[in-house]
Amino acid sequence: MKKTISLLMMSLMGLVGTYAWASSTHEDTVERMQKSVDVLSEIMATPDKGIPEEVLSSAKCILVVPNLIKGGFIFGAKHGRGVASCRTSTGWSAPAFVSVGGGSWGLQIGVEGVDLIMLVMNEQGFQHLLSSKFELTGEASGAAGPVGRHASAGTDWKMNTEVLTYSRSKGVFAGLTLEGAVVEQDNDSTRAIYGKHIEFRTILSGKGPTPKSVEAFLKAVTEAGQQARIAEAKEDKEDRK
Repeated sequence: MKKTISLLMMSLMGLVGTYAWASSTHEDTVERMQKSVDVLSEIMATPDKGIPEEVLSSAKCILVVPNLIKGGFIFGAKHGRGVASCRTSTGWSAPAFVSVGGGSWGLQIGVEGVDLIMLVMNEQGFQHLLSSKFELTGEASGAAGPVGRHASAGTDWKMNTEVLTYSRSKGVFAGLTLEGAVVEQDNDSTRAIYGKHIEFRTILSGKGPTPKSVEAFLKAVTEAGQQARIAEAKEDKEDRK
């Protein structure tokens, strides 16, 4: 009898622990989405010092990783969790959750938290993202993005670069090189929001559900894209005068 009661208590404690973990993960993921909303809003509030309008309006996907931790001594490291959304035929997809990690080699010391923004610029980059895990391995796949109201005419971001990367520290955006960084699906956050595992490809292709908890992030992405396109069209019209 005592053994049966002990087994029941252990099972109950396990269920309580699982529920508490799931609840905590859900709250952390919702908070991360809200921080990503703040980052997107601040991008649009600083057009002269942020991501160029034509770059943002041309992006196929947007990934936001609030508070990416960079640091180390001799060996460097990067890690963070974020949110991604891609353009579909009907608008922007529901968010998929990402983990960004990787290492670097160099003489460095200290720890820094920055907001990371990654823009997938072409079909090849989009397909790499849909694979659920890819590594930024060179200029053809990832590069520091241009900053300012307009992208430099001398850049080749429209033709060759799969992913443009930016960091924001103390309110200032700058191009960021993430050589060797690995982007993959954050399975824990996916289950916390969607209630089950859903493949990256399904979510980012616009075939997944849209839970109520993701609506604020989806609205922010939609508005950022619309504002960028409106601003770019207005600039083009003024240039033709």
